[in-house]
Amino acid sequence: MRLADPLARGTPARRTAVTVAALAGMLAGCSRDDVSHARVPKVPATAVPGAPAGMPEAGVPGVPGAPGGGVESPPAPQGAGALAWTLPRGWTESGPSSMRHATLKAPVEGRLDVSVVVLPGPAGGELANVNRWRNQIGLPPLDEAALGAARKTVRSKAGPVSVFDFTSEGQAKSRMIAGLLAVGGNTWFVKMVGDAGPVGTAKPDFTRLLESLRLGNAD
Repeated sequence: MRLADPLARGTPARRTAVTVAALAGMLAGCSRDDVSHARVPKVPATAVPGAPAGMPEAGVPGVPGAPGGGVESPPAPQGAGALAWTLPRGWTESGPSSMRHATLKAPVEGRLDVSVVVLPGPAGGELANVNRWRNQIGLPPLDEAALGAARKTVRSKAGPVSVFDFTSEGQAKSRMIAGLLAVGGNTWFVKMVGDAGPVGTAKPDFTRLLESLRLGNAD
């Protein structure tokens, strides 16, 4: 004897209800683990392209390429890894903020920003950092040979400081002078950037600042 299809005997509404119930039963049979394989893990935020690992940089208003933004400041080095300096006459200093260990202010009119940043290890290496700085003021990258020609050395009690001085091209010139020093397994960056005029005016004091660098426990 041929059995009749139960769905065929009911009304369209009944057939729909039976179909929904059947689908619900099939879904209930799926385990939680089966569904979890479709979940997409959250991707962590990445640093700004071109910055060394662990050092995202955002711009300070009016100063191209200066560190800033809402990133937490790394812990200040202690003991042999700490660095101290003497402020030139009339300069002021504010404490850690964002990625900065300190922000320094020179008594110079015009657009000027001086920052102190410290990162663990080589922090990406000298060439990568120099080319990142050059990019911030619109200059092309250097190769190793040109890097050596651009490097000047300032002597300090903490050791030799590699200093780079770059000026952008065009009518409205930006200038950047940056010192790089490895101390106690950390790399310190002392950078002054702004309009070419104010940077040039502050350069002698900035050079004396670099010369005053010393270990935190040194006299």
